[in-house]
Amino acid sequence: MSLTETTAIEVADLDNPLQPTYWAQPQSVIEEKLAALRAGPLTKFPERPQTIQNPDDPALALLGSGAFVVTRLADILHMSRHAEVWSSAAGITTLDAPPEFNEFFGSMIAMDDPRHARLRKIVSAGFTPRMLAKLEDGVTDQARGIVAEIRETGKVDFVVDVAAKLPLKIVCDLMAIPESQLGFVFEQTNTILGISDPEYAPPEGTDTLTALLMAGGALAELMKDVAKTKEGVESDDLTSMLVNAEVDGERLTDAEIASFFVLLVVAGNETTRNAIGWGLTYLTDNPDQRDLWLSDFERYAGTAVEEIVRLASPVTYMRRTALVDTELAGTPIAAGEKVAMNYLAANRDEDVFADPYRFDITRDPNPHVGFGGPGPHFCLGAHLARREITVMYRELFDVLPDIHATSAPDVLAASFIHGVKHLDAEFTPA
Repeated sequence: MSLTETTAIEVADLDNPLQPTYWAQPQSVIEEKLAALRAGPLTKFPERPQTIQNPDDPALALLGSGAFVVTRLADILHMSRHAEVWSSAAGITTLDAPPEFNEFFGSMIAMDDPRHARLRKIVSAGFTPRMLAKLEDGVTDQARGIVAEIRETGKVDFVVDVAAKLPLKIVCDLMAIPESQLGFVFEQTNTILGISDPEYAPPEGTDTLTALLMAGGALAELMKDVAKTKEGVESDDLTSMLVNAEVDGERLTDAEIASFFVLLVVAGNETTRNAIGWGLTYLTDNPDQRDLWLSDFERYAGTAVEEIVRLASPVTYMRRTALVDTELAGTPIAAGEKVAMNYLAANRDEDVFADPYRFDITRDPNPHVGFGGPGPHFCLGAHLARREITVMYRELFDVLPDIHATSAPDVLAASFIHGVKHLDAEFTPA
């Protein structure tokens, strides 16, 4: 059976957070089920056995053996701080794929130290405060351009016309990808992260692994072409820095640069776009908080963005694999077992967040794990993501202050990404 083969939805799937159908349920239903998980013992959920149509190479089969789902914040913080016990190298999703596959799509977040530390050290050269400061004007200019394109329409698909455009443009500009390729990059990232959703399913006769490899390969080839033009060139773009960077006598290979681009364009683009998309839903559903933010944008911007990220939790979970026999929350975990750190559930932990389902732009402290937990894998682009969300809403409130959602979000049927595909919005034309 291919991953895209249509099967009847089992009732058990609707109670299993590892299944995409679980996340397509009404939000209130999801919240009730996650609360029950937090209140109960650590639970292991089964995965439907999944293989691909490739009998010539059975090693490429994606076989799901099930995973424990961690929903309490304290447990995720503990795991995040102990990378020597909880490995990322076996993959960041619960699907079991070859190491080469994981590293191609996950780059350094699908590695353990010392390989992870080496790659992150080199890549971090492009995320210094000086480099990020240079991006500030670019983010503002892009946001203004996006709002200018829609300001006279009065009605938009907020995700497609607004939320998706800013992070995509910023990432591609950061990596010196030609603007003519933005649509192409957008399509490939939708394929990679939305493969379980019918809207982004591969053509009939194409199995999931093939579709993923084709999309990732297309992005990698684009990056390799751009990287060749940057060799020996001094420029402010991140590609030039990565191509020519040398740390402790080491340089990135062409494959490592291409893999990092796939990670950046997927993680940096999709997750920020989903935070911006969910943000409009939360602001529409909570007009008191919207009015409060409008009353003094700069005063509340910092805490408002953190609250959007907390509730949106753009990456629903990250997988870790136990390297040794251990114990978590009083539950024995054998070496080799998979554990999914469910960030979205933990960001609603009643033991940590007062009134956790309330959207409160003044919430402080707000120790969410929307950018991952502490430790070596904390999101390298967290600062940039915060700036993009802030700048986008500043521009929207300045030019289209009454913009609001007019429909429920069309949610991505996926267990890994808490995505919004479409969101109708209206405003008074400016």
